[in-house]
Amino acid sequence: MFENLAQMALRFKELEGLIGDPDIISNQEQWQKLVKEHASLQKIIVLYDEYLILEANIKECEEIIYDGTDKDMVLFAKEEHSADIKKRVILIDDLKIAMLPIDPNDDKSVIVEIRQAAGGDESALFGSQLCRMYMRFAERQKWKVKELDMNYTELKGVKEVTFMISGEGAYSMLKFESGVHRVQRVPATESQGRVHTSTCTVAVLPEQPEVSFQIVTGDLKIDTYRASGAGGQHVNKTESAIRITHLPTGIIVTCQDEKSQIKNKESAMKVLKSRLFDHFQRAIDIEYSANRKLQVGSGDRSERIRTYNFPQGRVTDHRIGLTLYSLEDFIDGNIYDMITGLQLENQNDLLSQYEVDKK
Repeated sequence: MFENLAQMALRFKELEGLIGDPDIISNQEQWQKLVKEHASLQKIIVLYDEYLILEANIKECEEIIYDGTDKDMVLFAKEEHSADIKKRVILIDDLKIAMLPIDPNDDKSVIVEIRQAAGGDESALFGSQLCRMYMRFAERQKWKVKELDMNYTELKGVKEVTFMISGEGAYSMLKFESGVHRVQRVPATESQGRVHTSTCTVAVLPEQPEVSFQIVTGDLKIDTYRASGAGGQHVNKTESAIRITHLPTGIIVTCQDEKSQIKNKESAMKVLKSRLFDHFQRAIDIEYSANRKLQVGSGDRSERIRTYNFPQGRVTDHRIGLTLYSLEDFIDGNIYDMITGLQLENQNDLLSQYEVDKK
């Protein structure tokens, strides 16, 4: 690790010279790449410099202790040495974390898809609550939310909903929400007060404005139809809604939020790109990391990741074993503590894998 750090320090110093070079500055594309690389190394180098200073101080204390001439200085050096050894352990862990690979999608906006699963109307009603929960969380983070497609039930639940959350770091905070969410409660339609169990599926996809694969026009089937549901006078009067089917994969995307057919098509294509990217990326991940646990849980869409138990007022994430007894607040969008727990667990998993790879 320290050999890599020394090389990073040399590269960081080299980059400082390059980004101040007038010839480099005149080539804005190259300059921006170097500035980005410099910024990515800065946190690591600050920690590494702190580590080097600490190491030098530890050695100086050891020399004073070994010399043993000045008893008072020896006593002081022993106390400082003990404190610095503890600081070094923490600092090394911080360095390991700073050197972990960064998910290139972390700063991207996301497309969230929520679908009704087991439980009929109760599942759809729970889906509408999940939808509101994520929108409220986005509001707390000062992110923008744009509804792309809503398919409502008669009881104001959602069969399926697609919306975009735009904001820096949205994917880094929401990426572990993908999976099966289970609710346990007494439905409003239950006359005997029995607790029912229902589920919804959630998919969180990073927006992919530029993808590494080409979407062939001939692979797409594009249909127009009249929008349905709330939306104003244009609803059911013009064929503004868009349905795009990617024939090779069978992926279907719909969008009816805008009055303009062109805008709905643009939004639908954004969603399709993200879903295709996710489709192909998961296939690569399965092949590349079948026997490696690099994220919290398996990430499989069929995995039950969380239970919302209304009678007991608790929410439990089964991947990390975290239970919060604040369900009402949680369902209102205060999910930060759960997200933090998932991020820390993922960080620990990555650190464990880092140690295995270094052996």
